[in-house]
Amino acid sequence: MANEIIMLISASADSFGACSENCPGIWAAGDTVEACKADTVQAIELIKKNMPREDWPEPLKAGEYTIIWRYDTESFLYYYGTFISLAGMERITGINQKQLWAYMHGRKKPRQAQKEKIINALHRFARELAAAVIL
Repeated sequence: MANEIIMLISASADSFGACSENCPGIWAAGDTVEACKADTVQAIELIKKNMPREDWPEPLKAGEYTIIWRYDTESFLYYYGTFISLAGMERITGINQKQLWAYMHGRKKPRQAQKEKIINALHRFARELAAAVIL
């Protein structure tokens, strides 16, 4: 969609970085994912402030836009591993904790089937959480 800015977040040894998959010139970094996201918003504002409108990437020209955040597997597990333990992630995905740890720390790269297994299991878990009612 023309009004989506797709940002890929990647972890390094000491920070997170992001670059846009569909808007040339949008890069960001930060010590945390939240800081990286905030830097992305600042980068967009700088483009809008310092470039002529006709040179803006298409999603910005549309006016309103949505930022879509994507992660490589390592960065996703590293970031969300602060919210869900590897033991919990193992129960959700069915993938051994040691294997998840190896993906999280870049020791191994998951095959496409493993990536899909992780994301499908986490989406299923998210749907269950969204449907839960606490009385």
